[in-house]
Amino acid sequence: MEKPVSCVPRDERLSSGDDRVHIFGIRHLSPTGAYQLNAYLDRIQPKMVLVEGPADATPLIGQVAGKGVVPPIALLAYTDALPIRTLLFPFASYSPEYQAFLWAAKHGAVAQFIDLPSDISVQMFKEREKVRAEPDHPEEDKEEKDRIDQGSRQGKRHEFYRQQHWMYERIAELAGEPDYESYWERHFEHNTTPDAYRSAIWEYSKQMRQLQEQDEWSADPLAAAYNSIREAFMRRSILQALQACGPQDRIVVVTGAHHASALHLTFPGLTDKEVAALPRSSTKLTLMPYSYYKLSTHSGYGAGNPAPAYFELLWQCLQKGDVERLPSLYLSRVVKELRNTGTYRSTASVIEGVRLAEALASLKDGSLPTWKDLRDAAVVTLGLGELSPIAEALAQVDIGIAIGELPEGVSQTPIQDDLNRHLKKLKLEKYKSLVSQDLELDLRENRRVKSAEAAYLDLHRSTFLHRLKLLQIGFAQKKRLSQDAATWAEHWVLQWSPEAEIQMVESTLKGETVEWASAFVLKEMLEQCKDLKQASHIIHIACECELPEMLEEARQMLQRITTEAANFVHIAAAARELSLIIRYGDVRRADTTTLVPLVQQLFLRGSLLLVDAALCNDEAAHELVAAMNEMHAVSQEHFEIVDDQQWLKQLTLLAAHDDRNAKLSGFAFAILLERNQITQEQCAREVSRRLSPGIPADLGAGWFEGLSMRNRYALLSRADLWRQLDAYIQSLDSSQFKRSLVFLRRAFGLFEAREKTSITELLGEFWGMSIQVTGELLQEPLSEEERGKLNELNDFDFGDL
Repeated sequence: MEKPVSCVPRDERLSSGDDRVHIFGIRHLSPTGAYQLNAYLDRIQPKMVLVEGPADATPLIGQVAGKGVVPPIALLAYTDALPIRTLLFPFASYSPEYQAFLWAAKHGAVAQFIDLPSDISVQMFKEREKVRAEPDHPEEDKEEKDRIDQGSRQGKRHEFYRQQHWMYERIAELAGEPDYESYWERHFEHNTTPDAYRSAIWEYSKQMRQLQEQDEWSADPLAAAYNSIREAFMRRSILQALQACGPQDRIVVVTGAHHASALHLTFPGLTDKEVAALPRSSTKLTLMPYSYYKLSTHSGYGAGNPAPAYFELLWQCLQKGDVERLPSLYLSRVVKELRNTGTYRSTASVIEGVRLAEALASLKDGSLPTWKDLRDAAVVTLGLGELSPIAEALAQVDIGIAIGELPEGVSQTPIQDDLNRHLKKLKLEKYKSLVSQDLELDLRENRRVKSAEAAYLDLHRSTFLHRLKLLQIGFAQKKRLSQDAATWAEHWVLQWSPEAEIQMVESTLKGETVEWASAFVLKEMLEQCKDLKQASHIIHIACECELPEMLEEARQMLQRITTEAANFVHIAAAARELSLIIRYGDVRRADTTTLVPLVQQLFLRGSLLLVDAALCNDEAAHELVAAMNEMHAVSQEHFEIVDDQQWLKQLTLLAAHDDRNAKLSGFAFAILLERNQITQEQCAREVSRRLSPGIPADLGAGWFEGLSMRNRYALLSRADLWRQLDAYIQSLDSSQFKRSLVFLRRAFGLFEAREKTSITELLGEFWGMSIQVTGELLQEPLSEEERGKLNELNDFDFGDL
């Protein structure tokens, strides 16, 4: 391979095939490219500025360059039918394309996009992926064909991309740079000689295309064909622009480096017939704020750069004509970020860092340190040889947390406008940040304010955030509160991201406002609803999102399903869900009276199904225990509207049954014990019966496990129960004892340490030991013999249980 191209400007004219057309190749997000492009435009004074980008987005250029726009922003193209596909075109303040728009607006020149329209680009991308997924020989055996052909195609593409990456690495190696980014910055971004950038890009484009094109056509012909069509369309656009210009008018074409040498007008452009034959998919366009994080390569955006905030600093220095200050400004910002977190470095350290970075640059014949040089110097002088102490500060200075802004009136989808209106109305604009922020809401009426709107501000915020959550907009995440009973309180974490904006745009197909889109999603969920649990959850969501019409539709759906429901777990979940809605209905100012008969019906049906449902194995019993807890919570919170006596009756039947799951019988007995439905005499009799020597060890211990799953403090106060358990354990032989331990260990594993200590002390009293002696025994380390017994127990085979 030849040595990398020098950036010294060439004397030869950079021809486009027409004296009026001047090609300016750039790298996207290149500050020096933007700086030199501005100088070039000032010199050429073109009538038209043509920019690589979707031709149908030309009407939006005026808004992109308008007042109040704060980059980074992005142009988003999306299909207006499901499934939604998108194309994204981001701009930073130092993007050459963005600066070209600003120059055109300032000087009265016409600015146009000249690349394939978005409706063609989106569909062609889809067709490329479709062709790649299809086999070359459909008559062959499918599995064998897929294995061979797909592997071969993927192998070729991977080899092509590997070859491309290798070429970039080889360029860096020949230039003596640690990576390609350092090579590019030192030889392109730091070269401020007039017209050097344009000349170097042109030569670079020709040489790289010669190296790449042959491999591209053999390894990935679809990508090569797509690029050829794009370039032919751009030549067509240039020719059309020439027809609209006078003989003395000049045109400047701003395009990516790869395409610069391919836009020579001696090559043909696409004809009308060829354009009409290209596949299309209806699309719409919108503008959206973007972020530096998404522009960085850390986010996976291929045309980005690793340090957008750093390159913005370079752009600012270029504008002030003071690029030599870049190293000191960069390291000073790192020190400032360190100080913000409580870590201090001296000015002397900054000075030493600048000297070290300049020394590193001099080793590569560079006049200025690159970003890589500055990072290395920062690690040595500010991190004291370690990256970790300054990693966060470097991230802030390299990438930053900048988010773009668009003023009102700028082209956006209706749902984006609705979102922005709500953010302003609900005073949530400050949360539109890349930094996550907590938001605590109190849904109760605030009586300290005068207006009704302010009194229920948090409630309205909650409704809005729940709607965004339903739409799967990643702006708001609800966190679980430690106090489940606090139905009036909510904790949200808000963090804006470009993905959230894209998700919002995609929701346009569901409705023009957040409310309408939310109702559409709930409607779809109802159409797919098949069981009680789903229907009750939809009712809950409808209440949180304040969608009364959808709540009524979901209630009717649940009513229909309930008449045939026979799953105790689903019935209990639905009853609990509705009970929670009724419970906090007053807080949300929702009318829940229509839900009361439904809760009554579900509760009664669940009560009558309890005993039959308990005829199950231990694996299913786990779900039933949770369902019994839910049913009992409903009976306690809404005893005035549900048939609590019927619930207690069914619990009593289950507790007395010997042919049902022992754990569930024990759990039912624990609930009755907690409700004072069991006398001391009845408790002693039942414990004696369940823990008698004639009962199989696994059944007795399983019953005690169920008993211990509720209100363990009440159990600790019943000495007779522990005497019975002690007698039961002593009655078991070695084999039975080991079998019972699989349940007893699981049961006692749920107890807290202080509860276990209390039990041990209680049993110690039965055995004639004082509390002090018992405590000393508990603190003693295990002997080798005891450890051996534990290991032996751990290896015990319970597979026959």
